[in-house]
Amino acid sequence: MAAAFSVSQALRFSSFPNSVQRNGLRSFTLLLPFSSSPLSSGKLDKKKWRQPVVSLLELGGVKIAKHDVVRDDPTNNVPDTIFTKLGMQLHRRDQHPIGILKNAIYEYFDTNYSNKFDKFDDLCPLVTVKQNFDDVLVPADHVSRSYNDTYYVDSQTVLRCHTSAHQAELLRSGHTHFLVTGDVYRRDSIDSTHYPVFHQMEGVRVFSPNDWEVSGMDATSYAARDLKECLEGLARHLFGAVEMRWIDTYFPFTNPSFELEIFFQGVNHGASGLQPMKPELSYPTRYKKYPRKVHFLSSVCSFLSNQPSS
Repeated sequence: MAAAFSVSQALRFSSFPNSVQRNGLRSFTLLLPFSSSPLSSGKLDKKKWRQPVVSLLELGGVKIAKHDVVRDDPTNNVPDTIFTKLGMQLHRRDQHPIGILKNAIYEYFDTNYSNKFDKFDDLCPLVTVKQNFDDVLVPADHVSRSYNDTYYVDSQTVLRCHTSAHQAELLRSGHTHFLVTGDVYRRDSIDSTHYPVFHQMEGVRVFSPNDWEVSGMDATSYAARDLKECLEGLARHLFGAVEMRWIDTYFPFTNPSFELEIFFQGVNHGASGLQPMKPELSYPTRYKKYPRKVHFLSSVCSFLSNQPSS
């Protein structure tokens, strides 16, 4: 499961490089965890910015009523407070700090990868257990599947725990380069860096044998090198000339697995889990003619993550 980049201290946009400032305001205080208001400077009229109570939402083209999510079902553990977060979609608000960061990341990929990456930011957060766990090789006995960790609508439907829940369906639809941004849900205890609702951005890129054979590298080494170059460039795009280091780690659906740590404003921040995806993952039949050779650039760009949606 994807790890998250978290920031809990106050930052100023004026300290970010121009790439971020171009997408937002040049000088306002960015307080993380975020509030739901689009601007955090100055005093706000609480009534003006209060999230309206709604009983029907439309997310990713799917109409969702409250009774579709908060059910009288023995397996349902979604409270009313979580349902009210579903329609906020802070990542789709261009003047909200999360929306600003999303657009800054879009700018990086558009510039450096010739607009090859398809972008998805409106996929429905209700997914099947298969999409959320099975499709990304989360073991049947993994703790993340428990009712203590995940919001279950019923025994077969959950609120997505990560944007990885959409990987397999997008690959099967023929997308080979894509970014997925969305709100994700986990039953975390609230503290300075955890909240039940936060945001992730995920990137996937498909490589063909021609890519690594021309380089003279094996598939895994080629994908890992490209992945690290991509994310190091993104970190510099967002934060400027910062110190960073790679740390070996473990994720059930990737091999090898590693994380990027960034030293920013005097603090080490753990960025997301970054790794080539395992060949066993579900991907289209046309890729299976390269058994165990087609690797994916899976960069879970969670610079947006662990920022509350409240």
